[in-house]
Amino acid sequence: MIQKRIAQWAVMAVAVPLAAAGARRLSHTLEARRGPTGVTRMLTRGADLLRPQKTKRRRFF
Repeated sequence: MIQKRIAQWAVMAVAVPLAAAGARRLSHTLEARRGPTGVTRMLTRGADLLRPQKTKRRRFF
């Protein structure tokens, strides 16, 4: 049971950020070649859902 949790944590900690970065990079590459399209907007939106670039700073006091 612990091995399953470790595997889930590893996927969340490694694979998800890599997928978001890959989608963002692919979106920028396609946009540079062909201009903004629906596909590039969807890739960027998907990357933002997985891992937002601009996060709000929390204030603790």
